[in-house]
Amino acid sequence: MAQPAERMKAMLERRRAKDLRELRLTVPDARSRVVRRRVAKQAAALDSAAEREAMRWIESVADFDVS
Repeated sequence: MAQPAERMKAMLERRRAKDLRELRLTVPDARSRVVRRRVAKQAAALDSAAEREAMRWIESVADFDVS
């Protein structure tokens, strides 16, 4: 059996052949009490009128089809 590094290289080559690439994301851990508090504080500070206007705009362009 191939070594792990060789298997990884082969997998990446197969993905590249399909025009795919690996993407890694680091995101806040929603399980953390600190993160949940920070998100709640930020959500409470949002301007509801501005958020409604943003949602109206998102909904108006969501079905936009360029084809």
